[in-house]
Amino acid sequence: MTERGVRARQREETRRTLLAESRRLFTERGYGAVSLAEVVGAAGVTKGALYHHFDGKEELFRAVLEDVQQEVGRRVAGAAGAHEDSWGQLTSGCREFLAAATAPGIQRIMLVDGPAVLGWTAWRAMDEASSARHLTEALTALVDEGVIPAQPVAPLAHLLSGAMNEAALWLATSTDPADLEHTTAALDRMLDALRAA
Repeated sequence: MTERGVRARQREETRRTLLAESRRLFTERGYGAVSLAEVVGAAGVTKGALYHHFDGKEELFRAVLEDVQQEVGRRVAGAAGAHEDSWGQLTSGCREFLAAATAPGIQRIMLVDGPAVLGWTAWRAMDEASSARHLTEALTALVDEGVIPAQPVAPLAHLLSGAMNEAALWLATSTDPADLEHTTAALDRMLDALRAA
């Protein structure tokens, strides 16, 4: 491997380590309680190495949030992909989103700190580019197939996305282990109500 290739691999490894340690710290203590000095100490790199990859703490958090959203997206796509029919894909994907979003690290970064750190508009744009886009595509397919009555899909996608995000936030404060099961059952009834008669 050339010297350039070795340096590129080292830079990528440093970036991955910074993201992994930042995610761990943000998960454990929240964005506001973590300093860049702690991040570089945990990653075993210098502040200069961090600034080579990120302009600052907010940009580092944005990259962590993108990784978390991609992880949730992969989980949702995996659950949906286990079904051949569009309805099964939608319902399984929605259930998996709820399960994934209630994991403490994912929930804190994606639903609590994400909007607070980046601002509502920037956070919504990132959400639109990830999970909301997939939800819109799934609903569009169901409308096209006649499974859901013809209607504008954007409002429906926003309503469902908001309901699932709110449910995930509520589940994070719940102390009853049965609440995830009850919430999933309520989601199933809500989705069933969308189907054409």
